[in-house]
Amino acid sequence: MTGTVLGPYQTAVVRIGFAATWLFFLLREYPHRHELYGPDGPWGWDLAERLITDNRSFTVLLWTDSALWFEAVYALAVIGAALLLVGWRTRASSVLFMVGVLSLQNRSVFMGDGGDNVIHIMAVYLTLTRCGQVWSLDARRRARAAGREGGASDVVGPVLWSLLGLGLVAATLHRHVTGEGWFLGFLWLLWVAQGVWWLVCRFAPGQPRTLLDVIGNAVHNATLGVIMAEVCLIYATAGWYKIQGSRWQDGTALYYPLKLDYFSPWPALSDLLAHGSLVVMIITYATVIVQVAFPFTLLNRRVKNVLLTVMIAEHAGIAVLLGLPFFSLAMITADAVFLPTVFLLWTEGRVLRAGRRLRRAGRDRLRGSRSDSDSGSDGPGGGGSADAAGASVPGQRPGSGDAAGRTLVG
Repeated sequence: MTGTVLGPYQTAVVRIGFAATWLFFLLREYPHRHELYGPDGPWGWDLAERLITDNRSFTVLLWTDSALWFEAVYALAVIGAALLLVGWRTRASSVLFMVGVLSLQNRSVFMGDGGDNVIHIMAVYLTLTRCGQVWSLDARRRARAAGREGGASDVVGPVLWSLLGLGLVAATLHRHVTGEGWFLGFLWLLWVAQGVWWLVCRFAPGQPRTLLDVIGNAVHNATLGVIMAEVCLIYATAGWYKIQGSRWQDGTALYYPLKLDYFSPWPALSDLLAHGSLVVMIITYATVIVQVAFPFTLLNRRVKNVLLTVMIAEHAGIAVLLGLPFFSLAMITADAVFLPTVFLLWTEGRVLRAGRRLRRAGRDRLRGSRSDSDSGSDGPGGGGSADAAGASVPGQRPGSGDAAGRTLVG
């Protein structure tokens, strides 16, 4: 629990998945942002102010009703999601991601389809994980720094830390409309911890750094366990609530959403499935069985992997049949915390090999275009530059210069 980071690849998938889901949602709804979360929405400023006064949910949108401030917060949410997606300064970007998610969702609590609840919860958990260990720009930067003697001074980190500190000061000054005081304390704790981490790494890289690594590993691993328990709780409660419903008991529950125009992006496909009574009954009962059984299958890896595949396929079907792509993406990302490490490493290898082939093909095309352009030059030295720039070195294995690409995973 303290010696190493457990599930680094699974945590990276969770980071990438939730950041991509939120980013794609914000970009798709960009033309409608004012109706969803802004000044033109049906959930107006007065209603939002009364709601936040009652439930004390965190949001920075109620600092002012200025349209310019809303645009700035929306842009901050987009930037935070993009930075977390690529893994740039993941500790800071995860906090920006969380602030963007909570600020927008708590401003208009009824603008969601269920997937927003999962993103809402996981955005808080991600700030406590070391989700940039692999498949991130941070991992690439650490690998390159390890290959250099003495290392390089970090200027971006302190600057970013200072800017976040100014933001926390502003949030504290507006604490009467920002949210609960304990949440501001949580943000200040994250900010102080990051400052201490930087100071220790810079000036005391021995035992103090080891102690911080132990604490960071323990917090990460405990949070990873909470995320796994959260996913099990989601499926268990959903399954047991379905058991109590009469439509789920008689096997017809799937039929009714297929006949709703609002949830029928492909009416012909929905009608085709709805007319198959046996298929409807099988899918209805299978949904309940899989959701109830999944938490118990964690005791058997093979059965767990089978049910995990079924659930991912089920959410993919929901995205297509019911037109809920972001809900499905959020749930598939939550399921990814249980993906086998062997499968993730196999996927990584295939992606890296495909990338190397694409880079090699691009270099070959560039080399061929240079040869064609140099073949018509006058003088005896016309082809020498092409040979020097593009020819392969005898005895060198093709693609050996791509080793730097492997540092993406540390």
